[in-house]
Parts: sequence; C-alpha cells; structure tokens
Amino acid sequence: MSETGRQQLFVNGTVWLGSEHSDEASLLVVDGQIAAVGTEALELSEAAATAGSVEIVDLDGGFLMPSFGDGHAHPLLGGLEDCGPAVRACRSIDEIVAEVRRYAAAHPEAEWIVGASYDGSLAPNGLFDARWLDEAVPDRPVMLRAWDYHTVWVNSKALELAGIEAATPEPVLGEIPRRADGSPLGTLREWGAIDLVTAVCPAYSLDDRVDALGRATAHYARLGVTWVQDAWVEPADVDTYLEAAARGELSTRINLALLADPRHFPDSLPGMLEARRRVEELGHPLLTAHSVKFFADGVVENETGALLEPYCTGLHDHGMLVWTPEKLAEAVTAVDAAGFQAHIHAIGDAAVRCALDAIEHADRVNGPADRRAVIAHVQLATGDDLERFARLGVIATMQPLWAQLDDLMTKLTLPRLGQERSARQYAMRTLEGLGAPLAFGSDWPVSSAAPLEGIAVAVSRTTGEGEPAGGWIPSETLSIETALAAYSSGVATQAFAGRNDTAWGQIEVGASADLVWLENDPRTVAAASVPAIGIRATYLAGTPTYRAP
Repeated sequence: MSETGRQQLFVNGTVWLGSEHSDEASLLVVDGQIAAVGTEALELSEAAATAGSVEIVDLDGGFLMPSFGDGHAHPLLGGLEDCGPAVRACRSIDEIVAEVRRYAAAHPEAEWIVGASYDGSLAPNGLFDARWLDEAVPDRPVMLRAWDYHTVWVNSKALELAGIEAATPEPVLGEIPRRADGSPLGTLREWGAIDLVTAVCPAYSLDDRVDALGRATAHYARLGVTWVQDAWVEPADVDTYLEAAARGELSTRINLALLADPRHFPDSLPGMLEARRRVEELGHPLLTAHSVKFFADGVVENETGALLEPYCTGLHDHGMLVWTPEKLAEAVTAVDAAGFQAHIHAIGDAAVRCALDAIEHADRVNGPADRRAVIAHVQLATGDDLERFARLGVIATMQPLWAQLDDLMTKLTLPRLGQERSARQYAMRTLEGLGAPLAFGSDWPVSSAAPLEGIAVAVSRTTGEGEPAGGWIPSETLSIETALAAYSSGVATQAFAGRNDTAWGQIEVGASADLVWLENDPRTVAAASVPAIGIRATYLAGTPTYRAP
C-alpha cells in the first residue's frame, strides 16, 4: 500500500475479468492500482471500512470492466469540428448549404469558413460542386472536410485563392475532379490536392486547438475511454499536445503517431526523434509519442484505396499507393530501427499486402523484436495475407462500426468493389480465428467515438435499424466477449500497456485501475440494445474522469 492508502471498494455488481476467467462481485483499488478481487477484496478492505477510510462504490447491479481504449482516432480533428458550421448532422446538400450560410452570417469576422464533416454519399460519386457553396458564401473562401477526411469540398473563392484552375496539373498524391471544360469542380481528394487549399487557409490558434483537445478527451471520458491513439500527428500538433498536457487539459492517456509523409521522408525523421524527445522530457503521465503513422493508400469511397484488381467503376483503375512498396519497406524499417512502432493505414488489399511486406522487411533487417506493428482498417485483404497477420504478430486495428450496410457502404463502396470483394470486407472473425492480434478503434471523427456502438455492429453486422436480418456477412460476426476484449485488452496490447508500471487493459492485481462502469451487462442484452447501455463512470488509475449525473 502506498503512503496515502486511498481505497475504493466496488461491490454489488459484476466485475468482468475477461472471457477466460469467472466473474467476480467485488474489486478493491488502492492508490489507483487494483489490489484484490472477489472475497479477498472484501477481506482486505474490512479493517479500512471499519475505520471509515475506504470509499464504497455501489455498482447497483452494474457491470465493471477494464476501460475502453481507442486504437485509431483523431481527437484533435474531432474537437475542432465544434469550431465551424455544424454540417455533420446535415442529411442533404441543401441542409449543408443552409448551415454554411447561417454560420457565415453569424461570423462576419471570419476570414475563412472552415467546417467538418459532411456526408460524402449525398452527391453522386461523392462529387460536390463549388457553385453550391457559392450560393451561401460567394465572397469568402469556404472549405468543408468530408466524413472520410480524405476529401474536401470548397467554394470558388477558395479555389481562386489556392490557385486551382483549369490549367493546374494533377498534384502528386492527389486529385482534382473537373467539369467537362476542365475547370475544377470543387471537390479535392487526398493530400496532394487538399494541401493546395490548406496552404492558404489560416491555421487555428493554439488556444483553439488546446480547447479542442480538452473537449475531445472529455468526450472520450464520457464514453468510457481512457487511452487514445492519435493516428495522424503533424509537427504543429506536437506543440498543441505539449501545451494541453502542461495546462492539465487531457482527460485520457494519448499516444502520438507522428506522420511520415513520403514527400518529405527520410528528411523528416530527425524531427520525429526530436518530437519524441520533447514529449519524454515533459514526462507527463498521460502523453507518449511511441508511434509513426504511414498512409499506404487512400479510401475506397473515392477510389484511392489500393486494390489488387481494378475498381468496377473504373475511375482510378487500381487506386493509389501513397508509397511505392520499396520506399514503404525502407521507411518502416528506418522508424522501426529508431524504436518507433509502425502504424500503417491500409484499406485495399494491395495496400494491406504492401504494409505486411514492409513490416516483414523490417523484421528481417532489424531482427526479431517486440515491435507490435499496427495495420489499421484492413477493409479488404486476401486469405493468404490475413494469415500473415498472425505469423508476423501484426495487430489488426479495425473499425467495427464500418462493417454495416449504411449509406456509405451501399452508395459508394459496394458499386466500386463488386459482389465478390464486397463479401470479404472487414474479416474480423477470420483474423481472430487465425490467432491474429485484434484491436478496435473508431477513427473518430470519421465515425462515432462510442465503443458500445462499434461493439454492437461487431456482434451483429447490422445497422441501427437491424438490417439486414441475420447480419451482413454473418460469418464475420464476433462474440460479445471477443468484441469487448478488442476494445479493451486488445487496444492495451497495441499500446504496450505494462511499460513503465502503467499496465492497464485488464483487471488483475497490480494493474492500473483504468475501469468503466456500465449500467447493464452487455452480454445479457440484444446487440441493438448495447449502444443504449449507460456509462455510469470512467476511472483512470482509480480517479473518476467521468461520472454520470
């Protein structure tokens, strides 16, 4: 017991120790660490309870489990969505235009109107016209990000300021969709094109960005999350995180994945090492910078996801590899040698193969190590490549909420992939059955940050309306306990939980008391009811970061 001797005894509920263990009815936490479970917890706390020095937490029949982690997200972007027009809830182009008009009128001082994130399925093929936004704001530039964060929609003024016109060549790692006369339509895809606009768009202030992180991590705490992987961190973002940590604005643990851009690598590697040094020098218990992020490809919805066989709709043939296979292997090997964990975005089956090849190359060149390399998304992969995850020990960090027949899937994805490939998407159960490490993430704000929503889809493969009956690709549904583990202990494995005496992700003696208290046992309700289960409290090292009213 530490010097303070602060004790919490959780009783009168179900304490879930994982599928390999029996449930318990009580848990003792001493100074933020799990001290005992079951009858031993009651016995150890008895003397302290008599003296009145233990806090009794009545679970009221609820369910106590390891807190959730988010293995792939963008919390800064999520928090910044509050800073512009509220277009996320809009269900038509007219609604988006009306909201942009309203916001612009309410903010006459704003030099640019910047917002996120609109539904890319609202326009045919995800192509949005600048002239639609011109109707709302003709005299100031407007830039809206799509849900996928790989696409933006701008008005004519923004195109003008960015110098994008009919004569503008197609950028490296980007695309400028055009009208029949060659003029830019107003939709920009991937970094190479988007950067043309962001280069002339004023950045948010440091205070705005720190406030956004505070809102984002508080949002995660309300959802039962205590650790988040920020999967896209650029140099200015490091400053934001350091300042947010110094100001005490973080409500969750955060690990930074520093972006490796093929246009600037390997020249950017020294800056990554310096960013990691600055984070380590700060020594904040909630902030680390262990990872490097790579984009192997784009996304299926705009046909930049890299496929082994051509797209059915044929706009981009096989899609886009962000790195050549050789350059990706060299870069992953370099950051691995520098002690970073590789975290690779790979959507299409060609990208997944390149990512696996790169990790295997690093293993061969640098030698065996506990590297816990991550491939995020894994929307589509061949059977042979799925088997390689287990053999190489590569963690598949997947977004279960995407494995449903929503509008994005039915309007944009399925027509592009065709029937055979569509039926192989998000092979979570196959990976788990092969023995591959499986972790879950939300990719928030691309999709909801709520783990319970993702878990509901993982076990049902249905929409919120229960469609289709029996689930979409039901052979890939998971058991509820496997899904709970993927969003807790699975993410903890990805996070190297256990380094520096900060073990979390499972309930065992000596681990940090990172816990979430649910009002009901998710194993006892229908999948459709799982998202409605209330979060009663979230604990990070025994300290409540959220309590329900």
